[in-house]
Amino acid sequence: MTDLSTLPGDLPRPQDDGAAAHLSGMSAPSVDLASTAGRTVDPSKLPGRTVLYIYPMTGRPDVALPDGWDMIPGARGCTPEACAFRDHHAELRDLGAEVFGLSTQPTDYQQEMAARLHLPFEVLSDSEFRFTEALRLPLFEAGGMRLLKRLTMVLRDGQIEQVFYPVFPPDTHAEDVRDWLAANPV
Repeated sequence: MTDLSTLPGDLPRPQDDGAAAHLSGMSAPSVDLASTAGRTVDPSKLPGRTVLYIYPMTGRPDVALPDGWDMIPGARGCTPEACAFRDHHAELRDLGAEVFGLSTQPTDYQQEMAARLHLPFEVLSDSEFRFTEALRLPLFEAGGMRLLKRLTMVLRDGQIEQVFYPVFPPDTHAEDVRDWLAANPV
């Protein structure tokens, strides 16, 4: 069984391949995404500031990760990243931002993870890749799955005002977002 809560010390660092360079200033597409709270959320209609952290997939303690997962730059770390956003959630809200996670995993899979990790925010499912394709978000393949590369967007009234890409290390990324929000008040 893999310990999903800690990161191995020898993870390869992802490089900026330019695959997210087009996102700053774009409008979020109007797409209804299923939420772990049992509702749908359209990111284009979220008022104020929203932190949307996007991740490849969350592992489960009882399921093996895809072969070679730790050697794919930027793949490992979804659980520590989610826990960091959980631990800094109050600070992010105090800085005026709502937080959502997003992956292409189905909602029932995400609900298990959200409950297990006690996440105080919703996680959105783009299992049909409508949001992903509309924004041309960067992808990779592993274990026969098409997955999102890790990135974070800060939206303001549906407009992308900041993009963090690549994200590394994922376990301290919530602090980077917090610091950016503090340095860039609305």
